[in-house]
Amino acid sequence: MLSDEQQLERVRTFSRKLLEKILSGETRDECIISSSHRIMIEHELGLPWMARLDHLEHRMWLEEKDACVLWMGKLSWHRSSLVHNQDILQLALQDFVLRQSTYRMEVDIVKGWSETTGLSKMEFCREKTTYSYFAVAASISLPCNSDIREVVAKSAIIVTVADDFFDMEGSLEDLEQLTDAVQRWDGEGLSGHAETIFKALVDLVTDFRVKCFKQSGKDIKKNLQDIWGETFHSWLMEAKWSRSGGAPPMQEYLHVGMKSIATHILVLPSSCLASPTTPLHQLWSSPYQPITKFLMVITRLLNDIQSYQKEEKQGKLNFVLLYLKENPEASIEDSINFVQHLLHQLKKEFLQHVLAEPCSLPKLSRQLHLGYLKVFHMFFNTSNRYDSDMDMFHDIQKALVVPPRVPKLKSLMPLPEQPGPKPRVSVTKDLSSQFRLGRFPRKSFVGCQMPPHSGPATKWEKMYKLSSFKLCFA
Repeated sequence: MLSDEQQLERVRTFSRKLLEKILSGETRDECIISSSHRIMIEHELGLPWMARLDHLEHRMWLEEKDACVLWMGKLSWHRSSLVHNQDILQLALQDFVLRQSTYRMEVDIVKGWSETTGLSKMEFCREKTTYSYFAVAASISLPCNSDIREVVAKSAIIVTVADDFFDMEGSLEDLEQLTDAVQRWDGEGLSGHAETIFKALVDLVTDFRVKCFKQSGKDIKKNLQDIWGETFHSWLMEAKWSRSGGAPPMQEYLHVGMKSIATHILVLPSSCLASPTTPLHQLWSSPYQPITKFLMVITRLLNDIQSYQKEEKQGKLNFVLLYLKENPEASIEDSINFVQHLLHQLKKEFLQHVLAEPCSLPKLSRQLHLGYLKVFHMFFNTSNRYDSDMDMFHDIQKALVVPPRVPKLKSLMPLPEQPGPKPRVSVTKDLSSQFRLGRFPRKSFVGCQMPPHSGPATKWEKMYKLSSFKLCFA
């Protein structure tokens, strides 16, 4: 009997072959598929659902001129009337453009914070301010909450800078001093880059603590200090392993690596803002809930499977490379196949927790977990896009700057006037100069070719499984 993965691979292979025949004109069924629908089919086959960001998916459906915007699939009864389809499309377009405007203002706020704290001025590290904001803004469609987007983007900036400091810049003494300062929450004695990182962290935690307390009455200062202390300690452990040339067992590496990837830094604090009425012990339990542990492990493995070549040159540890050390008879293809198989099993269990009903964890928190997993899938689907300077350029422009390309629509009919006194009209100050929106080039990308996302199918015939390697998050 074929496994779920094998059955899915069969369907994909058949669909690709059918599409190739239709595109080449080898079948008379060509007439049943329009050119726009071919693009949709290629998109569905080439990009896994887990690697798709909601905001960009919405844009794609807006630009699909032959699709009904509320047609949820060929087996769905939820279809909008074609009579009102243009009105719905107009509203959706206005909503998308409004979101873009909001996102541009917020990304400049985050850039200003990064410059003020000095994080963006560190020449040794990757400058990923826009990447960090884009990822959280485009990944999920929750109610408009600027606080969540800003705190996650700022956290991701600190994670990137601190991770590079531990990997490349700081001496072992500097790293130990910074880790100790974070765990004591006292920066006395720090200087240089370590002091800048610690001050930025204190600023972030203080600001977020106040916002969370005002919104929900929860004081999460201790939780934030503990989770950051845990993460800095994991970076220190990895730095010591790399500099000593040691190779810990795979299980020990993954126990540390699931913390050093820092996805729990993003999802747990934002869950507190997304679900203010839920008790803190349900959102942020100790030990972490299974869904959070699954997220931490999956994102670590996604990173490692696309970064092992770079990290091998840098002398850093990586799960793919550790597998080779513990299995000398295995090839690099065997190691990658083993990690992919492990990821497949972990993602199935993760989705069961996301979709479980009833569940003690609120739906919004579970959506955040899923959203952040999709971000990592997007970054590490077929390559390490996070470390690239240009791979994300077109997606960021489409998400934040360039309006959707749709046919000219008729203006919406004004709402009928309501009886009674008219509401007061407030004048909103123009924020374009305040937030320096001129940083974003307002040019069209009509005619630009987007890089293909499709890749070769994953197959394996030989699998090296470790009987002692077990993951249990129940």
